[in-house]
Amino acid sequence: MAKDIFQIHTDGGARGNPGPAAVGVVIHKNRKLLHQFGRVIGKATNNVAEYRGVIEALKYMQGIPKENDFELLFILDSMLIVNQLNGFFKIKDSHLRELLLEVKLLEQEVGGVIRYTTVPREQNLEADFLVNQVLDAT
Repeated sequence: MAKDIFQIHTDGGARGNPGPAAVGVVIHKNRKLLHQFGRVIGKATNNVAEYRGVIEALKYMQGIPKENDFELLFILDSMLIVNQLNGFFKIKDSHLRELLLEVKLLEQEVGGVIRYTTVPREQNLEADFLVNQVLDAT
């Protein structure tokens, strides 16, 4: 059986940093759009919003039936967050460490192979659009 590949674009943003914040998530399964959503998360920093985007995507993935071997490829435009998630950068902020722990617990619950990679903002426009769409509506 073929491996299912989920490409998950996430983004998070805050206006004011900290300020009103939101996340955007776009999920493709084997290159076909599976689901997308934007969600307001309250007042937060940009970095907290980036983590929350990953967390919200992992929570969504908990409910997706996965019959084959599968891989989750997370695509973010935050080099800092990707390097922290991959264990390359230390996290000094205690709140961000708590969010990283939440991500790691969710990873275990979801299973599969999970990877994080970074792209330029121009290659993450759909998730960025969802962030701004929900922030503009508030």
